[in-house]
Amino acid sequence: MSQTTAIQCQIAQTVQLLREKLGVKDQTLTASVRKAKRRLPRRIYKQALMLAGAEQMASHPKLRLVLDTPKLAKASEEVQTHLSGINLADRRWGWFLNFLGAVALGFLALAALAVFVLRWRGYI
Repeated sequence: MSQTTAIQCQIAQTVQLLREKLGVKDQTLTASVRKAKRRLPRRIYKQALMLAGAEQMASHPKLRLVLDTPKLAKASEEVQTHLSGINLADRRWGWFLNFLGAVALGFLALAALAVFVLRWRGYI
């Protein structure tokens, strides 16, 4: 009985980490994982899907006896380790630098086009 409540607690912690780190605001792990699919690595996504499949079974008293608790505990640990390692400030800084790089590339392309047109028209 303690193993099943441990699995349910791990699932709840995983949902909480998905809310904090990735901004997914769903109630169940299944819906949260589906929304966070592209932001998770494939291996972590598959582990989270395995946990999401066990979420329904863990709430049923007879079906929870069928669960492979060591495998689910390992999957939960991997997913939580990955989510805990996400640095939100670094992620925002990376997005900002990516945005600045795109703007700089746009200006560079515009300047090159302007020089090309001016040279073509004979003004340079």
